[in-house]
Amino acid sequence: MKLSHNKILITGGASGIGLALAGRFIKENNTVIICSRREQALAEAKAKFPGLITRQCDLTIEQDRAALFTWISQAHPDLNVLVNNAGIQNWMKVTDDSFYDKARSEVNINILAPLHLTELFLKLNAPTTIINVTSGLAFVPFSKVPVYCGTKAFFRSFTLSLRHQLKDSDIEVIEVIPPALNTDLGGKGLHDTAPPVSDFIIKIFEQLEAGSNELTFGAAEARVKANNDSISAYFNRMNP
Repeated sequence: MKLSHNKILITGGASGIGLALAGRFIKENNTVIICSRREQALAEAKAKFPGLITRQCDLTIEQDRAALFTWISQAHPDLNVLVNNAGIQNWMKVTDDSFYDKARSEVNINILAPLHLTELFLKLNAPTTIINVTSGLAFVPFSKVPVYCGTKAFFRSFTLSLRHQLKDSDIEVIEVIPPALNTDLGGKGLHDTAPPVSDFIIKIFEQLEAGSNELTFGAAEARVKANNDSISAYFNRMNP
């Protein structure tokens, strides 16, 4: 992937990994559009990075995704990079009364939204890169977030198939595989002791510059390379 002079859409770009990616891409001389369902978060992101283009969109709603694409195709037809970053993580048990409703929300935003946006994005004039943000938990599940892990395993599998299907095109498919980072994913305070997003971004861009299409960091790097025995050992340590 060339690191500059792109026009990039980052979903879930108003906070966490998405906002950090947006800031770094702006620094690399790209035009960056972010979307989020929260207007206040978009305003705060715009205040931090005035060069951002923002768009309110609830990616759990199919009509909102279609409207986002219509706006992009009309206002930014030269968009060439899609970053499927938006995601939610619920700490829950299958026996919780709210389990199914929360699970449905996770499936909607972690799976259906990026699948739909990928299909739409490929209809643009000049797509060159699709970046899918999965997780180290796609390889070794953490039982306190059972549906999140399942959605990321699905998205990892889909990304591999997508890369293969597009191998004869000019479209590059890149997977970003983060570990737990110091963000509010899953709830405030849950990941306060995790590595900072800034360190993650540095390593990710080093790998982008080197031409890698699977970008890892920290604990996620070892999980990507795990075999059945080491996956079992990881699982037992993570889920005592």
